[in-house]
Parts: sequence; C-alpha cells; structure tokens
Amino acid sequence: MSQLFIGLISGTSADGIDAALVEFPDPGHARGLRLRAAHVQPWSPALRERLVALGQGGAMESLDELGRLDVQVAQAFAAAARALLEQAGVAPSQVAAIGSHGQTVRHRPSGEAPFTMQIGDGSVVAERTGIATVCDFRRRDVAAGGQGAPLVPAFHAALLHDAGEDRAVLNLGGIGNYTLLPRGGHAASAGAELAVRGFDTGPANALLDAWCHRHTGQVFDAGGGFAASGTVDAALLERLLDDPWFALPPPKSTGREQFHLEWVQARLRGGEAPADVQATLLELSAATIADALRAHQPGTARLVACGGGVRNPPLMRRIADRLPGVAVESSAAHGLDPDFVEAMAFAWLARECLAGRPGNLPAVTGARGPRVLGVVHPA
Repeated sequence: MSQLFIGLISGTSADGIDAALVEFPDPGHARGLRLRAAHVQPWSPALRERLVALGQGGAMESLDELGRLDVQVAQAFAAAARALLEQAGVAPSQVAAIGSHGQTVRHRPSGEAPFTMQIGDGSVVAERTGIATVCDFRRRDVAAGGQGAPLVPAFHAALLHDAGEDRAVLNLGGIGNYTLLPRGGHAASAGAELAVRGFDTGPANALLDAWCHRHTGQVFDAGGGFAASGTVDAALLERLLDDPWFALPPPKSTGREQFHLEWVQARLRGGEAPADVQATLLELSAATIADALRAHQPGTARLVACGGGVRNPPLMRRIADRLPGVAVESSAAHGLDPDFVEAMAFAWLARECLAGRPGNLPAVTGARGPRVLGVVHPA
C-alpha cells in the first residue's frame, strides 16, 4: 500500500519553510514516489532575522530565549504542515509521519565536543498536527563521529543513480553540497552505496542573499540581476578562494557560522561597488562548485541541480561554463521539482527511521557506520 509522508525543512538561507507531501507507492523503495503537494510557509520577519543572526554565530541571549525559539520554530513548522494538508485536501490521519528538519542555529561537528543543533521541538509539531513527527536527524550521525551532513545523498542515490554514467547531484541552497553517483551497479546494492560520496562545497546562495539584502533590501537576487549588473573582481575572488576551508578534503560540512557577511567584509579593500562584489560572490560559488567536481569525480557526465540556486540563470550558466563537457540540468528534467527535493528527502528520512533503516551514508558523513537517524514523537 502507498504511504503519505510530509517533509519540512528551512535551510541555511532561512527564506521560508518548505513543505512537501510525498506519496511512496512501495514501502521499500523510493523510485516511483510522487510529490502530491508542496507549500512554502514564510517566516515572520522578526523571527527570521533572529534565526539568521544565530546561524551566523550570533550569541544566544539566554536559555529562556533558546526555549522560546525552539517552540516558536516548531509552531511555524506545524503551521506549514497544516497549510500543506489543507491545500492538498488530505486529513492528518492519512499521513504516516512528518520528517521535520528544524532550523539549524549552530553546526560544530569537529572538536573535543562536536555537536549540531536544530531547533523546532518535535513534540510541539506532533501535538499541533496530530501526526507522528520525526526530528533531530543529524545528531546521531555526529555522535557516531560524522559531520551530520549532508544527509540527502542517500535519497539522491535512491532516485538518481544511473548504471550508465557518472552523475553528480548538486543542491544549491544557502550552502552548496554534492552527491557523487558513480556509474555501475545498482543504487540499492551495498557496493554502490559505499561508492556514493557527498560533501559541502561552500557558499551557494547564502552570501549572495545576504549581500543582496544589505544593499538592495531584497532577501535574494531574483534572477541573478544584481550580480549580472556587476563585474567580477579577480583580486577579491582570489582572496575569497584563499580560505583554508576550501582545501579541506571530504567529509566536510559548513554553514553560516563559517561563511557570513563579516567573512566577506574582512576580505574587502574598501571602495568596491556593491554590484561587483555580488558578481564576485556568484563567481566564488561557481568556482568552488566546479573545482570540487573536477577534483573528486572528474569523469562526471551529468550534473543534476536542485535548490533555489536553479532559479538563478547567471549562476547556473557560470557553473556550466566552468564544467565543459558536463551536461548541467535542473532536477525538473528527472521529474523532481528543484524547489522541494530537500523537503522530499526529509519525508523519506522519516520513512526510513520508522522502518528502522539507516538514513546516513558513512562514506559521505564520516560516521563510524550506518545509523538510524531521527527521534520519533508519536501523534
């Protein structure tokens, strides 16, 4: 029998809560799934501003503030799920579970006491929706020595692996991250899973959005027009690329706490035109994305892109220009709405958790082994 799951995520950009209602026709496989409905729930401006500040390394005022934000984020996630169900005409009783990513406010997977923190209390989501809610997907992987990210490669492998060509799946969210899918075998076989790799590449949209907001008041550079109006500053680009993080080998992950406007500001010499900085930040994203693919899977024939950056033609064009011989295309060419692939992935992760199946790929995250991810809050 087919099952319905909801996936909820607000990514690094915190530009809204993506909600996806996913139908899985087969309890053991992902292929053949269908996106039944999708919805984007906007954040209240004040809450978004606070979440972005925390994600960039801002200090928490108190434990009381953390507690309030945990509940406020959960309330917003629950509202997104309810709006999605109303739009789809589906009753909560028809949904097996919600997979709720929550909002990352700190990600420190290295050091003496590695941790990752996503807020959005799953108990509140379950209580307000009447649907079992799975959350806290990343912490078990970090506890097992992994990066806790990226988690979507297992989902990408289940849907987009092809035995005839080397593929890469690129998520262009606030941070760019790859899933590398080498040809041969079958994605469901142990050998192919071990060959799947994934890692963050650095900023994709996060810096572009933040710089655009500072200088235009718009939360993102619609269509890439602001960047297209500027000229790449080669010297600034070199200074940006010189950050040691880009030279780190996988597994690796990052976020706003590493790449934020203060990081950009420290590399400016003064007097740069805002549009030129925007153009340079776009080139930084394209360069690091292309360099990473050439370094780690040079035989890639096809790059399948998803996430908000797909809607930025200059960014997609520069990635393609830097990867001659690689077919660069949207996940829409494979029947997957690029705006909701990650939300669909967390619906899948919730299903895997309830089935007692691992959701991580140790070769991707660096964890000591496969782990069932997520904490279940019953309806």
